[in-house]
Amino acid sequence: MDLGVRWKLHGDGRTPAPGAVVRPDERLSWPRTAGLGAQHVVAMFGASFVAPVLMGLDPNLAIMMSGVSTMIFLLATRGRVPSYLGCSLSFVGVAAVIRAQGGTSATVTGAVLVVGVALFLVGLAVQRFGARIIHAAMPPVVTGAVVMLIGFNLAPVTASTYWPQDQWTALLVMLFTGLAVVCLRGFWSRIAIFLGLVFGYVLSFLLDRVLGKIHSVDGSGEVTDHWRLDFSAVGRADWIGLPSFHGPTFEWSAILVALPVVIALIAENAGHVKAVGEMTGDPLDDKLGTAISADGVGSVLSTAVGGPPNTTYSENIGVMAATRVYSTAAYWAAACFALLFGLCPKFGAVVAAIPGGVLGGITVILYGMIGLLGAQIWTNARVDLRNPLNLVPTAAGIIIGVGGVSLKFTDTFSLSGIALGTIVVITGYHTLRAFAPAHLKTQEPLLDEGTSTYDQGYEGYDDEPPRAKS
Repeated sequence: MDLGVRWKLHGDGRTPAPGAVVRPDERLSWPRTAGLGAQHVVAMFGASFVAPVLMGLDPNLAIMMSGVSTMIFLLATRGRVPSYLGCSLSFVGVAAVIRAQGGTSATVTGAVLVVGVALFLVGLAVQRFGARIIHAAMPPVVTGAVVMLIGFNLAPVTASTYWPQDQWTALLVMLFTGLAVVCLRGFWSRIAIFLGLVFGYVLSFLLDRVLGKIHSVDGSGEVTDHWRLDFSAVGRADWIGLPSFHGPTFEWSAILVALPVVIALIAENAGHVKAVGEMTGDPLDDKLGTAISADGVGSVLSTAVGGPPNTTYSENIGVMAATRVYSTAAYWAAACFALLFGLCPKFGAVVAAIPGGVLGGITVILYGMIGLLGAQIWTNARVDLRNPLNLVPTAAGIIIGVGGVSLKFTDTFSLSGIALGTIVVITGYHTLRAFAPAHLKTQEPLLDEGTSTYDQGYEGYDDEPPRAKS
C-alpha cells in the first residue's frame, strides 16, 4: 500500500529549475529538505504557540502533538496533500468562554475532543456523499457569519485580560506586527506574528532593565508590581523531558460552546485543499473528505492526552508558494522537528513566559483577522447582504455571538455567545429559506464545482439579488 513516503529526487536535488516546482512526491537533497522542514516549523511558530498559551494549555505538548497530527494527516492523504497541522486559533474563544464558566483544562480539551469526533464524521460523510452536503448545510452566508462571530467574540479577552497588563508594550507590538505583515515580503511576511513575539520579548526585557517593575494587573488579574518578562520558570525547567499530559472531562455546556467551531474547521480545510490543488496542478477534490477526517483524528488524539486541537495552517501555504517546494518530505521533516521541540521543557517555558502586554498587541491583530476571514468568505462567494434572507439571520447571530447574549433554559443550563449565535445563524437561515419567496433563494456554494475561481459574471436580474454561478 502506497503511504506516500517515497520521493523521487527532483533534478540535481539543489534548487528547482526556473518555472518548475518540486511536487509532493519529489524532494530535494535531504539537508535542503531538513532546512525546509525547519522553515515550516518557524512559519507556524507564532500562531501555533500563541494559541495553546491563550487556551491555558502546555505549549510543549502542543508542538509535540502538532508533529504527530501532521504525520497522521500525511499518511491519511497518501502524501498528496502537503500540509502542516498546528493549533487552531478558532478554539481560543471557546477556551476563554469555557474557563469563564469555571471550566478547567480538562473541560476545555474534553469539549474540543468532541469537536474532533464531529469533524471526523463530517469527513466520512464528504467521502461518501461528496462536498454537496457541505454546500447544502453550510452555504457561504452561514460559514462566513460563524467564522466572524468566533473571531470578534474574542475582543473582550484582549481588552480585559492582555492589553491592561502593559498597554504601551501592547501598542508598540501591535504597530510592529502590523508593519511586518504589510511591509515585509515573502517568507518574512508569513512569520510576522513570530517576529512580533520576538520584538515584544526584547522590548519587555529592555523596559524591565531600564524602568524596573510595572504596576499593573498580572496574569491572575491582581494589580501588583511585577516584571514584564518573568524567566523564573525557564530557569527551573529541564532541557529534556516529557510534556504535561492529562485526560479530558466532558460537560454538555462546554461541548455546546465548542461545536460551532466545526464549521470554521471545515472552511479552513476546504480552502487549504483547494489552494494546494491549484498550486501543485493536481486537483485534490477527491481528497477533501480524507483531509477533513484526518484533521479530526489528529485533534482527537491530541486532546485525548491534554493537547490542543490541530488544523491545516495557511502560513505554510505561503512558505510553499514562496519556495515552490511542495514536497511532503519537507513536512515529515517539520513534524520530526516538532517532536524534538516537544521534548524540551525549557523551550516550552520560554514560550509560556510571553508577557501579557505582548499577547495584547498580537491578539488585537490576530483576533480581528480571524473575524474578517468570515467577511472574506462572503466576498469570495459574492454573498448579497441586500437580500434579507442573508441579512437577517447573520445580523442576529453575530450580535448574539459577539455581545454574549444568553438564553436560559434551566438553573443549570443556558446557551450564550458563540453557541447561541451559531444556532441562530444556521437554524434562522434554513428556516427563513423554507418560507421565503422564490426570488430570494439563491445558490451560494461553499466550494466551486471543479473550477479554480467563481465565474466573474452574474446572471441577469431585475428585482432579484445576484446569483453566483456554479
